[in-house]
Amino acid sequence: MNSLNMVALRTIWRKECLRFLRIWVQTLLPPAITMTLYFVIFGSLIGSRIGNMGGFSYMEFIVPGLIMMAVITNAYANVSSSFYSAKYQRNVEEMLVAPVSNWIIIAGFVGGGAIRGILVGVIVTFVSMFFVDIHIHNILIILVTLVLTAVLFATAGLINGIYANSFDDVSIVPTFILTPLTYLGGVFYSLTLLPEFWQWVSKINPIVYMVSGFRYGFLGVSEISYLTSLSILVIFNIVLFAWAYSLISRGVGIRS
Repeated sequence: MNSLNMVALRTIWRKECLRFLRIWVQTLLPPAITMTLYFVIFGSLIGSRIGNMGGFSYMEFIVPGLIMMAVITNAYANVSSSFYSAKYQRNVEEMLVAPVSNWIIIAGFVGGGAIRGILVGVIVTFVSMFFVDIHIHNILIILVTLVLTAVLFATAGLINGIYANSFDDVSIVPTFILTPLTYLGGVFYSLTLLPEFWQWVSKINPIVYMVSGFRYGFLGVSEISYLTSLSILVIFNIVLFAWAYSLISRGVGIRS
């Protein structure tokens, strides 16, 4: 990587990070409040009636899923809104005509979104400590799953931002696709509670693998092999990066 690309990458990363840090009351605080409500309602009130799940209390069981849900939504939202704003203000064209590789532009936006997702995940983890004792079975699996998931949904957010033609388009995918997939991704329940047919249907949902792998890192239990979960994450990251690179290279939604 030449020095020009490094300068460009650091600059985009810095811009993307300052973008959400300047308005932390809107970007970092709301997820903490929302997850606190989840812990109180689903963990303390409903969880006490449900009892154990997978050999752990219901609160312990849902904590990894809630952390992952916060990471997914924030990584995605950061990049989709940021890239569309850059299109809307027409400053993304300046990056495209600059002597900077397209993958640097992608890495810059995706890196900023991933950092926000991971930071929110850390905040939610600290919040959860007020409600339950955190178990850590394998810290390496936790970190790898966290980073791969944040990067994956930041890249997905970039693709959304590329295709978006209005600010309304930025919110369509999170509202009608991402949110349902997240709630049906095993955050609040174990797949083993479902009938066999619906277990098979659930495994079509990629978020199931992310939540399952992340939960294994914390609790050491999972309905799906953590190697399968990590493999799915790697494959999806490669596919989405290639898709984003192709769109940026062809100027889809930018030059047209």
